[in-house]
Amino acid sequence: MTESKLLEGKTALITGASRGIGKAIALALAETGAEIIVNYSQSPDKAESVVESIQANGGNAYSVKANIAEESSVNEMINIVLERSKRIDVLVNNAGITKDGLLMRMKTEDWQAVLNLNLNGAFFCTRGVARQMLKQKQGRIINISSVVGLMGNAGQTNYAASKAGLIGLTKSTAKEFASRGITVNSVTPGFISTDMTKEINNDAIISAIPLGRLGKPEDVAGTVRFLASDPAAAYITGQTFNVDGGMIMN
Repeated sequence: MTESKLLEGKTALITGASRGIGKAIALALAETGAEIIVNYSQSPDKAESVVESIQANGGNAYSVKANIAEESSVNEMINIVLERSKRIDVLVNNAGITKDGLLMRMKTEDWQAVLNLNLNGAFFCTRGVARQMLKQKQGRIINISSVVGLMGNAGQTNYAASKAGLIGLTKSTAKEFASRGITVNSVTPGFISTDMTKEINNDAIISAIPLGRLGKPEDVAGTVRFLASDPAAAYITGQTFNVDGGMIMN
């Protein structure tokens, strides 16, 4: 088997995969030979565009609509995937939103909306795929966190809390699933050039990045592709990988 087809015959579910980092991850994992499930909630045209790009390059993909913040919607999505693909080998918990504001002015509904999607959604998806992965005695779960979850950021208490929570979720589930051949890791992007960061003052941010530039979605996707690979990343679990241009150096 060639290096580019390490995941041939396997299935990868990526949440929030219709654009940005999720799209880049979907395209990168498709190159490994995996069948890709493109999850989306509000952008069917963009999701289908990702599917068509994968298929045009000889890959297999389809899209599934689901609101990750709703447990019933997640369960329905997983049932659809298992009925159609019969297995789930890779889960990438990527879907996320921001609703920024200073703590004293933050609306309760904005706090809850971000936690519900970014953290609860990852919990619902992880729990939802766990039974199948345990049955397979193999799986890769990759949580897309953020450097904001490590260092905090004024005006983003809800987002920082959700992303820090993802790291805790990663470590705990890694310990629970390790004996069954399932690895769980997190990737913490820095400031990546996407729709979510287009309003940011780039000059101020770039001055704090040793590599001197914003990241690209493909930078994150490359790390996810490695962590999803077998056997390359088979002995790595419970870890957090910063993809941030050197902003945080452990």
